[in-house]
Amino acid sequence: MRTREYISRPFYIENLKPFIGKEVIKVLTGQRRVGKSYLMYEIMDVIAKENPDATLIYINKELDEFSTIQTHRDVISYVRANTRGPGKTYMFIDEVQEIVEFEKALRSLLAEGGFDIYCTGSNANMLSGELATYLSGRYIEIKVYGLSYSEFLTFHQLKDSVASFTRYLKNGGLPYLIHLPNEEHIVYDYLKNIYNTILFKDVVARNNVRNIPFLENLVKYLCDNTGSLVSSKRISDFLKSQNIKMSTQVVLNYLSYLESAFFIFKARRIDISGKKIFEIGEKYYFEDLGLRNSIIGFKASDINKILENIVFTHLLMAGYSVYVGKTGEKEVDFVCKRAGEKIYVQVSYLMTNEETIKREYGNLLEISDNYPKYLVTMDELGKTASYEGVELMHIKDFCLMLCDR
Repeated sequence: MRTREYISRPFYIENLKPFIGKEVIKVLTGQRRVGKSYLMYEIMDVIAKENPDATLIYINKELDEFSTIQTHRDVISYVRANTRGPGKTYMFIDEVQEIVEFEKALRSLLAEGGFDIYCTGSNANMLSGELATYLSGRYIEIKVYGLSYSEFLTFHQLKDSVASFTRYLKNGGLPYLIHLPNEEHIVYDYLKNIYNTILFKDVVARNNVRNIPFLENLVKYLCDNTGSLVSSKRISDFLKSQNIKMSTQVVLNYLSYLESAFFIFKARRIDISGKKIFEIGEKYYFEDLGLRNSIIGFKASDINKILENIVFTHLLMAGYSVYVGKTGEKEVDFVCKRAGEKIYVQVSYLMTNEETIKREYGNLLEISDNYPKYLVTMDELGKTASYEGVELMHIKDFCLMLCDR
């Protein structure tokens, strides 16, 4: 196996370390090109350092040298041919969903014993389908995202500043960007190629999508409506106004395909007082803002949408379940829950005067509980201020705080 250079991502490695050597399958999931393969390389190095005599078996379905491994039987044959000695064998499979009935191989090897298994996947359906059916209770999922703002600074060797954060908002956090010049046309050409790979390999091919023009228009619609309440009926009605006939069910299906590829995330609405989750009306955000911006461009008029998106993804990275909060006729951008704790977050671009500040605080102040409440903004005044228990923070400081916890 060839050695690869990488920049360490200790947040994920520390989450994985307690499970190394345990008889539970470790599944790293996330959108293509967020760095899952390089995390596997880092895990392999951690294991090799602690156990120099360990047997490591690596299969990467994106490399031609593994093209003959097509089915679960091929996996088992390859493992048999490459296992040596009586000790534990550490097995790594990259893009495992590309192997037909892969779950049967994982179940067989796990049951046999002596194997510590790691795999990556770029499709959420394998967790709700194949793995859940055959390996219920015998795997853990580690969700991998593009670079957090803190990681972005480390990878690009930048200091924390408004300029660095703005670059992050424009280009996004796909790790490979460190190898490209910071020139918009070069960055966006690369990102468009990644977008096409995700769209055609992880969405169209995997789900046998027939109406590709509609799928592409749906993505553009989501780009334009990032952070806005969306429903399949609303999209369907919009299409009818454009003389395009598309059923609500097809819209729902296509949205689910994009979610399964980790290209977009859905934030459902929750009633803060009654804890009711609404069945209709949700917001969609992109895993990577650079991909979104490569599709429709980075526009200053979209800054509020972009800031909401970046806060949402950082809350996910920090391990929160994130909802859109509704209290009466008012809305709180994010209600965030994690292991018994809760925070509320409101996002606003600029706080221009006292009247604006009080108005933006209003929705948070109507919440009667004592969980932490944050108003995050691009305004430089937002670094240390607070108002009636609500903390006002600059958005980049808020993102750094989340990922340093």
